[in-house]
Amino acid sequence: MPKRAERIASVPPYLFAEIDKKKAAAIARGVDVISLGIGDPDMPTPKFVVDKMKEAVENPKWHQYPDYDGSLAYRTAVTSFYKKRFGVELDPKTEALALIGSKEGLAHIIWAYIDAGDIALVPDPAYPVYKTHTLLAGGTPYIMPLVKENNFLPDLQAIPEDVARKAKIMFIDYPNNPTGAVATLDFYREAVAFARKYDILLVSDNAYSEMTYDGFKAPSVFEVEGAKEIAVEFWSLSKPFNMTGWRIAAVVGNAQAISALGIIKTNTDSGQFTAIQEAAIEALTNPAADQFIAEMNEIYTRRRDIAVAGLRAAGLDAQPMKGSFYLWVPVPAGHTSASFAALLLDEAGVIVTPGAAYGAYGEGFVRLSLCLKEERLVEALGRIRAACGGAPGSR
Repeated sequence: MPKRAERIASVPPYLFAEIDKKKAAAIARGVDVISLGIGDPDMPTPKFVVDKMKEAVENPKWHQYPDYDGSLAYRTAVTSFYKKRFGVELDPKTEALALIGSKEGLAHIIWAYIDAGDIALVPDPAYPVYKTHTLLAGGTPYIMPLVKENNFLPDLQAIPEDVARKAKIMFIDYPNNPTGAVATLDFYREAVAFARKYDILLVSDNAYSEMTYDGFKAPSVFEVEGAKEIAVEFWSLSKPFNMTGWRIAAVVGNAQAISALGIIKTNTDSGQFTAIQEAAIEALTNPAADQFIAEMNEIYTRRRDIAVAGLRAAGLDAQPMKGSFYLWVPVPAGHTSASFAALLLDEAGVIVTPGAAYGAYGEGFVRLSLCLKEERLVEALGRIRAACGGAPGSR
C-alpha cells in the first residue's frame, strides 16, 4: 500500500466523526445514549421549503450541471437578504458565490490564499476547519486565544507586529461556535481596521447570525464602512432553516476574494444542485420565513433556560448564551474536558463535546448542543446531575 501524503500526518481525526464512533460503541453496549454533542437541528425544514424542493426536483431543467457560481437567482436572493437583514448592498454577479455548505467554502478560501509558510490568524477555541485546512495547505496557524475574561473575543492588539505583517488571512466567528459568544459592531470595526492596516483578508463566519436571544441581533461585518475592501462573509441556511443536510450556503463580499475562491471551486466541484438552490430561494424570500426563525429561537431560548437551570442544579457554572444553540460550560474541579466528557458518557450515557477538541484554549470546558426535544433534554440533565454527585468539585 502506498504511503499516505505527509500533509495529513498532523491532522487529527475529525471531531464529530469521532463523536459518532463513541456514540455507536455505547449504543452497541446497550446504552440509551442522549447526545448533546453535535449541532444538528432536530426539527424539520419548514414545509414551504420542502414543498418548493418537491416542485423543483421534478423540473428537468435542473437535472443538468448547475452553474459553477450558483444560479443568478439564488445569488440575488442572498444579496437581497443581506440588504433586508443588514442594510448591505452587494452585487450578486461579482460579490456572491453559492457554496455546498459553508464548510467547504471556508476550507477552500484557505487554499485560495495560503501558500506554504504563510500565516493564518486562527481563533482558539474554534471550528476545527480553520486550523486543519491551514495545516493541510502548508500554512502556519497563529492562535488568537478566546478567553472568558475578554468575552471570548480575540485581543487583536496582542498579536505581534511581525506576525500581523506576515499574516494573509484572519478568521472571526460570531455568534461563536463553540462558546456561544456574540460580537458587536464595535468589535467588527476594530477587526476591519486591523485587517486594512495589515492587508489581511478578513473572513467572517456568520453561520449563526439568525440564532440570537434576549433582544440581541447579530450584525454583519459589512455594516462596517470599508469592510468590502478586505472582507468576505460566509452565511449558511443550515441552522436558521434546519437545513444542515441540504448543504447550501453562500459567501459574499470582496469581489477579488470571491473570484479567487471560485478558481478553487471550479477546479474541485461542479456546484450545488440547482433544485436545492431553488428551495433555498424560497427559504430566503417566503413571507413566513421570519416567523419560522422567530419560532425556532423561542424554542432554543426555552431549551437554553431549562439547560442552564439543570446544569446549575448539578453544580456546574452554566451561563446562558446570546447566540448559537451551544452552552460552553466549565468542567468541575479535578477534571479535564476529556475526563468530564468521559464521565458523562460512562456514567450518564450523555455525550458532550470536550472543549479541548476545539483547541488548547478550549480546555476546561465542554460544549453542549441544545438540538433535542425538551423531554430528552430534561432526562439528560437529570442524568448529568446524578453523575456529578460523585464528581470532584461538583458540590
